[in-house]
Parts: sequence; structure tokens; C-alpha cells
Amino acid sequence: MSSAREAALSVLARCRRDGAWSGQALDQMLQSGMLDAKDSALAVQLCLGVLQNSRYLDYYIDYYCHSAKLEPKLRDLLRLGAYQILLLDKIPAHAAVDESVTLCRKCGLQRASGLVNAVLRRLSEHRNDLPEIPGQGSASFLAIRYSQSDWLAEELIAQHGYEFTEAFFRACQLPPTADLQINTLKTDRDSFLAALYAEKKSVEIPPFPSNCLSLHGGKIADLPGYDNGLFYVQDRAAAMAVEIAGVQPGINVLDACAAPGGKSFAAAIRMENRGQIVSCDLHEKKLGMIDIGAKRLGISCLRTMPKDASQREQDWQSAFDLVIADVPCSGFGVMRKKPEIRTKKRAEAENLPDIQRRILDNVSSYVAPGGTLLYSTCTVLRQENEDMVEAFLCAHRDFTPVDFSVGGRRSQSGCYTFWPQIDGTDGFFVAKLIRGKK
Repeated sequence: MSSAREAALSVLARCRRDGAWSGQALDQMLQSGMLDAKDSALAVQLCLGVLQNSRYLDYYIDYYCHSAKLEPKLRDLLRLGAYQILLLDKIPAHAAVDESVTLCRKCGLQRASGLVNAVLRRLSEHRNDLPEIPGQGSASFLAIRYSQSDWLAEELIAQHGYEFTEAFFRACQLPPTADLQINTLKTDRDSFLAALYAEKKSVEIPPFPSNCLSLHGGKIADLPGYDNGLFYVQDRAAAMAVEIAGVQPGINVLDACAAPGGKSFAAAIRMENRGQIVSCDLHEKKLGMIDIGAKRLGISCLRTMPKDASQREQDWQSAFDLVIADVPCSGFGVMRKKPEIRTKKRAEAENLPDIQRRILDNVSSYVAPGGTLLYSTCTVLRQENEDMVEAFLCAHRDFTPVDFSVGGRRSQSGCYTFWPQIDGTDGFFVAKLIRGKK
């Protein structure tokens, strides 16, 4: 039996039991060297696929399973088998059933092997004529079909309509690309592209931002130029935000919530490593990773500092030409990469605007007259995005929104939301605000 399934089941258990992020748990599994390249890819696909489709899988598992309650470990196993049967084309259904039963016995659930066999065989028999999910056209239908929470489906339908919300949820099921931002301090796009082609890597040149390539699959650290700092990984929307800010060489920049450092790196490269960037974060451990990344990229104009962005620093009043406020948020724009986010409760999201407001009010005072405040989130909820900017502008009359364009589309009142189904990026919000001169 393929050890990929065992590894995937182990990661799923860690995510459920310990609250581990799938990305971190999968990285640890891959770094252990327990799987070859083929099994590693399958384990990642299985784990992320189950997490992305857990509610959908549960609907059909429960439909064909008459047990009153399934213990969590058994449900993980059934989800793993159901995902292979219902949503993967390259794995024969009979193989998924047989290997799930074998895995059931191997992981100490032998007493449930008959149940696993029966449920998965029923799914296999009906994979092409599954019973319809009830309530088509409703928020609950979308929530089950795309494994989302009811409240988020209701919220997005109210804000954007049913068809738009379904398109967004559908896009969140697709595997994300790895967007490579080229370090023009050391190379250029054509030279780096030639190096990738020499290694027979399949890459795309996206429409934005400049000096970006998109890669499907593969181990990032094994790419040519990684150790030499020829690129770093950052989603296209986040990198585009720094381009929107209009960074120029020689300016003073504050990245107020900097981890994991992508925007600081993007700013430093656009500044040609001239000027000053202060990269702050509440967690010192994360700042250490920014320092490591900056050293690999050859960036010397950046210094890190532990700092709570909600606490005012009097010495920084009007001190920066650009302040980047990529604030803590609900994260619903990055569900492709972090599928666990889709289980977030409404109450967790409702507490965030107060934090965002405090940070935005605070760091805006650091912007010099004529300088730029760039506010961004990796969520798509209006209350954390447009509503936050509108309230800020009402309270801070010295700031004015500045419109910009992205791929031929114009911002509205200085605000733009990137959507995966439209822009092919993470869901990401950015607002560009200029402080008036005295």
C-alpha cells in the first residue's frame, strides 16, 4: 500500500487534533524524507483535497453511513477514501476502497473495516449518480457543495450575489500556483526564465506584476537560484500591492505588520536597495525569518524591529514616506492555500475590525505629509476592507484615496479587491491613501 495515504492521514490527524496548519504539517512531513517525490505529491494532494472538501465529503459519507456517530479518526479515514472516489479521476475506485480498508486495519481501526468497506463501496457504486444536495440556489447549498460555512456563504451572497459567490467558492477549490517574484537586484526575468527552461520547468508569465513568474507544483528550494536569492515566493496580489504603492529608490518605508516579509522584500527590490525599510512584527521569531530572507536576497536596506502596531511610537510621527499596513484579518482570501480557514466562526471575524481600526488609526500618524498609506488584507469581507477605509477617511480628513489600475481594471475610490476567479490570485484587498501636505 502506498505510504502516501498513511502520511496524509497522519497530517489530517495533526490538523484536527493539534490545530496544526496543514502547510506547516505538510512541510514537516516532506522534510522528513519518508516519501519519494511521487508519493510526496500524492500525500499533499490527498491532504489538501480532504481539507478543501470536508463538508461535501461528509454529506455523502453520512448519506451512506447509518452509524449514529463516527469517531474523528474514522471520519478522517472515510474522508480520505471518499475524496479519492468522488473527486479524483486517476485513482481507480476499487483501489481507493481496498487501500482504505487496509489502512483502517493498519491504524488500529480493524473493528470498523467492514463499515469503511461498505460506505466506500456505496460511494463507488453511485459516484456518477450521487443524490443531489438539497436547496440548490441557497446559501446552504453552496456551503455544502464547496465545503464552506453557512454564515460566510450568506455574507458573501448578501454583498456580491449568488453567482459571484459560487464562482469565488469554486475558485477556492483549485490548486494555487507558486508565484515567484524575481529579485532584480541580482538577475532579470529573461535570465531567470532561461535558467528555469534549462531545468525543464513549466512556468507561466502572468499579466501582473512585473518581474513575476508562476509555477505549478515542484519543490521551491530545489529551483535554480533559490540558494543565491534570485527569487522569493509571494502571491501576485500581495506583490502588486507594493507596485501600486509607487515605491521609489531612497524613500523611508515602514512595514507595520511585516511577517512573513514579502512586502518588505518587494519594496526593497523596487527601491534598488537604497533608502530605509523598518519591518515590524509582534512576534520576534517571525522577524528572524525576515532577516534570513533578506540576507538570502542580498537586501541590506531593511532592519527588523519587534513592535505592536497597535501601540503608538512617538518618535515615528510623520517619519515615513510609505507606511504599509497589511493588518491581521479573517484570511478568507487565502483559502486555496490554507483550507482550514473555511471553518472560521463568525465571531472570530467580527472581532477583527476593532483591531484593524486601532492599527490603521495608529500607523497613519507615521505617514509624512505627501506620503502614502497602503492598507491591505488577505480577506474579501467588506467590513474589513471598503467599510474600514470609508470609516478611516471620515475620521482622517487629511488623507485622500488615489485611484490606480490592475490588469486594465480600475480601482474604485482608491480600493481594489483581487478575486481568484477574476485575477487568478489570492483574494486580496488594497487601498492607496495619500496624506495631504501641510
